[in-house]
Amino acid sequence: MMCITKTVFTILYDRRQFGYSNYWRKKKMGTTVEVDKTKNTNEKKSFWPQGWWNWLDNYKVGIFPLPLFIIAGVLIFAEVYFTGKLPNDIVVMIVTCAFFGFLCGEFGKRLPIIGKMGAAAICATFIPSALVYYGILPAPIIEATTKFYKDTHILYLYICCIIVGSIMSMDRRVLIQGFIRIFVPMLCGEIVGMLVGIGIGMLLGLSAFETFFFLVLPIMAGGVGEGAIPLSIGYASILGMEQGDALGRVLPIVMLGGLTGIVCGGILNRLGKVYPHLTGNGKLMPSTGGDEETISLQSKSDLPNDVTTFASGVLLATMLYMIGMIGHKLIGLPAPVGMLFAAVAVKLCHGISPKILGGSQVVYKFFQTSVTYPILFAVGVAITPWDKIVEAFTVINIIVIVCTVVSLVTTGFFVAKKLGMYPIDAAVISCCQSGQGGTGDVAILTAAERMELMPFAQIATRIGGAINVSVSLLILGNFLV
Repeated sequence: MMCITKTVFTILYDRRQFGYSNYWRKKKMGTTVEVDKTKNTNEKKSFWPQGWWNWLDNYKVGIFPLPLFIIAGVLIFAEVYFTGKLPNDIVVMIVTCAFFGFLCGEFGKRLPIIGKMGAAAICATFIPSALVYYGILPAPIIEATTKFYKDTHILYLYICCIIVGSIMSMDRRVLIQGFIRIFVPMLCGEIVGMLVGIGIGMLLGLSAFETFFFLVLPIMAGGVGEGAIPLSIGYASILGMEQGDALGRVLPIVMLGGLTGIVCGGILNRLGKVYPHLTGNGKLMPSTGGDEETISLQSKSDLPNDVTTFASGVLLATMLYMIGMIGHKLIGLPAPVGMLFAAVAVKLCHGISPKILGGSQVVYKFFQTSVTYPILFAVGVAITPWDKIVEAFTVINIIVIVCTVVSLVTTGFFVAKKLGMYPIDAAVISCCQSGQGGTGDVAILTAAERMELMPFAQIATRIGGAINVSVSLLILGNFLV
């Protein structure tokens, strides 16, 4: 009996480790199978530490080793249960946001069909929002996460590290040409999207005025802080509305437009896997092969791995963001955009050595793989009102918004193809034109698996959104009222 038990253990262990077991392979060939009793005894006794290490290395939730993931959950809920509160310091919040962020992301990835179309980013953002609204998430976790997110402005650290890292990894010529050419598909997409949205709204019985200013424009306004709030202030001043009422009408449309953009980003990602010749997998244009610094760091094995270089990359990103903050105070340019221009200038003038450029890319990869889902969880808890999203789910709103975003993205796709750009990657940027500001860019690019496009996404969201809001309010105030 003992011999049979050991043999079964050997088979199961072998199959778990190597798939199609050597035991069955030998059995199929008619070879006599000898069981090494000493080896089996050693394997049975080797759970600690070898078996434990195997669980840590091979079973993960996101980047979280499964045993540590379980322990983290126990620690979080134990803290809440025994003390009635959760500290909002960075140590505790790293564990908390990572636990819930990767849990929601992993759930989204495992959903059938839509799991491959951006469901992970959607779940990481909107499941926490729903849990807050329905009172399922404990109040101490909500309070600590909200305070941490709003007090630390952690999203800006994330965005600046992503932007600087992606810019530093670009070919110089492609960087210049990409920034010049991307405005063409963006502009064409916005024009077509506006016309289609207004046309669909009128077919459904809405006026052109209501469709444009309360459905189409909020989608392309650049999010909440740069879009919905300025629009509500403008509408209150020009149309005589209460700002709260105006914001209540605009905000749900911004949220639903961002959700549609995330879904489109996921679909484009799947399209790129089916038709790989249509995508640069994060590049807008084919590389010219002329940037020696970039070429020297193309291989993952070439990236520096010492701690000081990594730290230099973080410091470079944060210093460039400080330049953007100063620019915002002087000329009013959004800090992420000012930082973006500063990073481009540093790249073009060879201001940073190849080693530090490599450090910036390591920082980018770290934030992309390890911080994205925790950030999306914090966004969902702190600034994504589930009730506003539910309010926007009317049949007419959904039809107009979906048609507007799809026409915007489709136009960007075909115009970019005519300009010699990778159409799928350019269309992802068009998705970001309907995104919920910086948080929407993160979610859309996560769903599209093209975080390298963050610099262009910021241009589309912040500059494009600001232009749309300014021009539209100018027209509204001077010609339509």
